[in-house]
Amino acid sequence: MSAKPVTLVSDTSSHENASQLEQEHVHDVYDHIAPHFSQTRYKPWPIVSAFLASIPSGWVGLDSGTGNGKYLPLPLDRPGESWTIGLDRSSNLLNFAKSAGGKSREVVLGDAMDCCWRSGAFDYAISIATIHHFSTPERRKWAIQALLRCLSPDHGRALIYVWATRQDELSKRSIPRASPPAHDELPYKVPRSIGKDVFVPWKLTPGAPRGDSKYHQNVNGKDEISSTASQQTRRTDFDRYYHMFDEGELRLLVKEAAADLGIGERAKANETLSGTAKSGTFLEFVQDDWERSNFYIELRLWTI
Repeated sequence: MSAKPVTLVSDTSSHENASQLEQEHVHDVYDHIAPHFSQTRYKPWPIVSAFLASIPSGWVGLDSGTGNGKYLPLPLDRPGESWTIGLDRSSNLLNFAKSAGGKSREVVLGDAMDCCWRSGAFDYAISIATIHHFSTPERRKWAIQALLRCLSPDHGRALIYVWATRQDELSKRSIPRASPPAHDELPYKVPRSIGKDVFVPWKLTPGAPRGDSKYHQNVNGKDEISSTASQQTRRTDFDRYYHMFDEGELRLLVKEAAADLGIGERAKANETLSGTAKSGTFLEFVQDDWERSNFYIELRLWTI
């Protein structure tokens, strides 16, 4: 099977450029390809399924970047015992998510970078293959902060997945090799190896369903008819933006996002909190690993 010809992105440095890049190469793309994309995204990843199966009965959670909502019905063996609300920027994908699993779901049109919930509103949250679509370290950090803020400080749990520069032998992605920017030029403290900003192609096959590309949002957030609507409708090739993470980068980003929290294991509080504050909200890293061309991290909040 041939590899997808991934290409490097030249500049995501300014907030303005980042917003424009994400609008064109994330939000607009997913609205265009939503029906075709949804057809290909139906099998849950095992670690995500296991995480959701471990959630206690009666908990309410958030799927930040839910896409077509494939995780909203889980766990299938305990229907109705927990409830996940889906959030996504693509209204076309939410059209699928709102009836995921053949049942009416609660979904919200919004940005994963914004905290549109009250603090501590959710018992758990997942963000699967979403944060890598934000095009600067600051914006990725804000998305993680929004996720942490909406979790219960007493028991909140979270699972985050992002694409990795380290690909396995079954991967369809061919990652370009290029030197990252000099560390001193970066506006954010990350390791010298900082991952790669890339475009990943999506091709609509002949006869594949497509989203309604007649409308798009202008800079004021209002819908307007695109002068190139007919041309956009005929498009078959799209480039999706991704930041592909390096080893350790996701963990460091979480630590930066949780700078106002203590770090430590609840089961070893007396040992791990030595020399730090003995009260407040703490963050525990439950898992931090690589799996099938992705990095994932599981988090838990707790208080003393």
